[in-house]
Amino acid sequence: MENIEVKRNIPRDLFLHLLAIVTLYWSAVSFVTLIWQFVNNFFPDVLDYYQTSYSLGLIRFSVSALIIVFPVFILVSWYLNKIYRRESAVRESKIRKWLIYLTLFITSLVIIGDFIFVLNTFLGGEITTRFILKALSVIFVAGVVLGYYLDDVRREEPTKLAKPFAWGSGVLVLIVVVGAFFVIGSPTSARLIQFDQQKVSDLQNIQYQIVAYWQGKEKLPANLYDLDNSISGFTVPIDPQTKLAYEYNIKDLASLSFELCAVFNKPSQNNQNIADKTMPITGITDSYNQNWDHDTGSVCFERTIDKQLYPPLNKTK
Repeated sequence: MENIEVKRNIPRDLFLHLLAIVTLYWSAVSFVTLIWQFVNNFFPDVLDYYQTSYSLGLIRFSVSALIIVFPVFILVSWYLNKIYRRESAVRESKIRKWLIYLTLFITSLVIIGDFIFVLNTFLGGEITTRFILKALSVIFVAGVVLGYYLDDVRREEPTKLAKPFAWGSGVLVLIVVVGAFFVIGSPTSARLIQFDQQKVSDLQNIQYQIVAYWQGKEKLPANLYDLDNSISGFTVPIDPQTKLAYEYNIKDLASLSFELCAVFNKPSQNNQNIADKTMPITGITDSYNQNWDHDTGSVCFERTIDKQLYPPLNKTK
């Protein structure tokens, strides 16, 4: 019987190999990003003022990427191995070898680039534990990818490490994804945190309007509805979760002391020590630099307007 040569499908081969390589890159980067954010979370640096919210955002995006992209990589790799067994010419194609060597090249550059970044961060004052753990994560991921494909490209037949590689990497990805949910919480928890962040933003805006009201009329507003201004277009916001008005209380008219209150779902992420749910802050120099940390439940933020810092507008002319 004559051997029938299988007709090559070049577009299919190019698509599948490119898809496998791109999903591999994406999965590896997302995995390393998660590990780095775990290190930042469990070994915090007090100099990273805005690290918490930024880190949680990266964790959420990396988890989303791994949940979608990594299974695609595994499925495409599995399908390619089936094609290799059926069409040996596909495994020896120049397309595959070029992409593998491109992967080895990019992996080498990533190793070099990441080490430069980590070392630069370390020289800039990064604490030693964070430096070591981040460096080890890069060595591990890049070493696994480099070792697997370097071994595979040298072989004439498919490597027997394909299944162990798939199972091992799958278990590791599952562990970090599950671990991520212990850091960022469930989607319901994330929703509650977003409500809290919006409440703080609303209180900051209301506080700014109260100061402006004082400067314009030389008195505190009797209630929050006095701040409504049809000309400027400002309308006092309400609690986005309960649809109720925020609480506003005048503490002392003579000293221009007042408080703003809201009900929060969770402790603020920057909250370290909250001994009392009433937190007085005087001066009101910048609403974003003040203490807006809060505990769970009803929390009141006491403010006192400094007349020297915020004099009435008619006295500044």
